[in-house]
Amino acid sequence: MTSLDDLDRRVSRLERLLTPTDDPRPDTAGAPPPTGRPRPPADTETFWALDGLDRRLPEDSRGAVMIVGAVGTADGRAAQWQEGALADDLLDDEWSTAAEALAALGHPARLRILQEVLRGVSTARDLAALEDLGTTGQVYHHLRQLVGAGWLRARRGGEHEVPVERVVPLLTAVLGARR
Repeated sequence: MTSLDDLDRRVSRLERLLTPTDDPRPDTAGAPPPTGRPRPPADTETFWALDGLDRRLPEDSRGAVMIVGAVGTADGRAAQWQEGALADDLLDDEWSTAAEALAALGHPARLRILQEVLRGVSTARDLAALEDLGTTGQVYHHLRQLVGAGWLRARRGGEHEVPVERVVPLLTAVLGARR
């Protein structure tokens, strides 16, 4: 199979995953899955997102994951994000391409900088004035790492922002790490 054929197959599967259907599959919560993937718990009120994801999966799928959220930022932007991928596609991907973005999150000072930028503190000077973030030079070092990895974007006037398309993925990474 060519790369283009593979890409077309993956896009088609994702479209089925993310596009609601007029004819959803019958409620099979708790029933044994035909493919070995777990079914969502029968409590669809509590697990509404999981139930909705499961209803959109191809029958031959082993499962999928999603990032979804709606967040208002301190500077008034609306971060509404939904992204999903089939488990098999993620397992087949080259994970090393995520190393730089994940490594940038691996320092406590960088996480704190991202948190403060989301709260509205956006300049290196203001960030350096916060307790425990180090000198202005150290803050600039961390800012460069975060900008390089795509978690921050420099704006005019020395300000920084978390790109709107990264707000929900960032918050879900923090949420996932809490477990």
